[in-house]
Amino acid sequence: MKTIYLDHAATTPVDNKVFLAMESYFSEDYGNPSEPHLWGQKARGAIDQAREKVAEFLGAKPQEIIFTSGATEAINLAHKGLIEAVRKTQNKTPHIITSSIEHKAVMETCKHLEKLGWAKVTYLPVNKDGLVNLQDLEKAIQPETILVSIMYINNEVGTIQPIREIGEAISQINKLRMENGELKIYFHTDATQAIQYLDCNVEKLGVDLLSLSGHKIYAPKGVGALYFKKGMPLRRQQDGGGQEYRLRAGTENVPYIVGLGKAIELAQQNKEYSTKYIGKLREKLIEGVLKIPKVELVGNASKNTPHIATFLVKGVEGESMMLLLSDQGIAASSGSACTSGLLEPSHVLLAMGYQPEKAHGSIRFSLGKDNTEEEIGKVIKVLPEIVQKLRKMAPKL
Repeated sequence: MKTIYLDHAATTPVDNKVFLAMESYFSEDYGNPSEPHLWGQKARGAIDQAREKVAEFLGAKPQEIIFTSGATEAINLAHKGLIEAVRKTQNKTPHIITSSIEHKAVMETCKHLEKLGWAKVTYLPVNKDGLVNLQDLEKAIQPETILVSIMYINNEVGTIQPIREIGEAISQINKLRMENGELKIYFHTDATQAIQYLDCNVEKLGVDLLSLSGHKIYAPKGVGALYFKKGMPLRRQQDGGGQEYRLRAGTENVPYIVGLGKAIELAQQNKEYSTKYIGKLREKLIEGVLKIPKVELVGNASKNTPHIATFLVKGVEGESMMLLLSDQGIAASSGSACTSGLLEPSHVLLAMGYQPEKAHGSIRFSLGKDNTEEEIGKVIKVLPEIVQKLRKMAPKL
């Protein structure tokens, strides 16, 4: 059975060009980059090249890029590292503003800082399309606010946040704060889902911190990066050696870092084509799926990312759809997640105003560069049959 992979927002396959770029650093150019000998310096040179590629893509300086094990570690370093660096300089508890639909890496990190008593956190509401209201954000700012963290593209529903507008607003507020001798507000965005499709130039966005992950852009799992604006306070969270500008200890994962650099390079080269091609496939998918009775698209199709389409199917469990699609060789994702043995609806959908029983019927398709019109056609053919079957099996209330 030919398989169809439509779960690229969860992870992507490693691109052949990425794998080839990495290959020699496993068994030939395997030196420790902290060593001064030939083997070590060859590895160091490869890391430097990858760092330059990531920096160029982001419009940053190479010394503003820290390689990590992924976006989750980058987010932890950004949030915990900043709060730890500034908390003792303030008489009051630092304040963080984030949204109610952030990735768990942000949500759980913020909750951890709250439990420690190291920070107060405001979780901004979103509208029915999953968008943060800029006025709500501005109203939430307090004298103790030190960090605003808003994701660029939501991984579950594909909503694109107005990051540039938020950056401009924070910049204007910071001008007044600096004149009054107050601490600067730092701005972080989780750009994991945005790298392949949107402008991620940090100067244009007005961000001080940006996190990304390799395995969402055809690099391996286990590598990511954090951009941090030069001169900002940041305390490392992993102690040991002096790697990564003394901000992330541990011997660097050379082949994976090389892979991330190559993937970033390819993302830059293919961005325009990928956006148009995948966007057309998504349009075809949406048109076909919405022909099924009592199905709705989550968010605004014209304003969301081109690679994610999430639907709510009335009278059907998302997990059941996902499993029956898998039986047909089709990989998709449900908005539901098993937590402590209990099936709970997505916190993102609940924050967008959907009732739990409706949120349970979510199914997410996330497209990639190797998907075809033929594959989308098969999904459009198979899904109505699955929905009909599950609806017949559902208990009549």
